Amino acid sequence: MQRGLDWLLADRTDPERHWVVAQWPNVAILVFLVLTVVASFVPDDGAPGVTLYVGTRIAVLWWAGDELLRGVNPLRRITGAGVLVFVVAGVLARVSG
Repeated sequence: MQRGLDWLLADRTDPERHWVVAQWPNVAILVFLVLTVVASFVPDDGAPGVTLYVGTRIAVLWWAGDELLRGVNPLRRITGAGVLVFVVAGVLARVSG
């Protein structure tokens, strides 16, 4: 079990291979969080609501793509891939529905 957790959580960029589950938020997540808070005060319909929706999705896709491509361990890459699929499916459902 230890080997499996080490494979999943060890930071590949760290010679000591510390386990990394979460890190200080990067710019993409901070942008997503700020836009999400602002969007909670704006009606969904209309240009401001749509702009905030698009902005939050771009920010979270930016984060997910960055994690997928540059995540420091498999957990971070898997999380990025999962969020990417989930957000794209949500956007497609909103556009088609």
